[in-house]
Amino acid sequence: MEIEVSIAKQHLTVLNEAGMLLAQYPVSTAFKGTGEQKDSYQTPRGLHVIRAKIGAGQPINSVFSGRRCTGEIWTPQLGAQHPQRDWILTRILWLSGSEPGFNRLGNVDSMQRYIYIHGTPDNQPMSSPHSHGCIRMRNADVLELFELVPLHTPVLIVEA
Repeated sequence: MEIEVSIAKQHLTVLNEAGMLLAQYPVSTAFKGTGEQKDSYQTPRGLHVIRAKIGAGQPINSVFSGRRCTGEIWTPQLGAQHPQRDWILTRILWLSGSEPGFNRLGNVDSMQRYIYIHGTPDNQPMSSPHSHGCIRMRNADVLELFELVPLHTPVLIVEA
């Protein structure tokens, strides 16, 4: 099984071992485009793996901060109280780069940059770049993806 994220198409595709399509979802990648540098707020490219799966058993719209569930459930009212907050909801698939010097180690390490595939409020736009570097998904979609893919699933992030 593998995941491919297309920056140009703003979608995430799940393929089985034979390369057959299992699922496809709209996503939102970084507003600032692609790049691997620390503190760039860009989505890193290249081959990654899912290093950690966080949030199993939590309700949909659960709020996470520092990879820990805060106990809050996102609602439009909570969102309105904290309009500048970068909401990480429902599930986290934490990515680790697989290409030393490009997206792993040093100032280009995706895991140390806290690059995730995660849920976002359903009122946020999809299919266009709006994130701070991560790959945002609808909550129902990230919940489905979380159950579908195992730990260490390869994730290829491409511009085309």
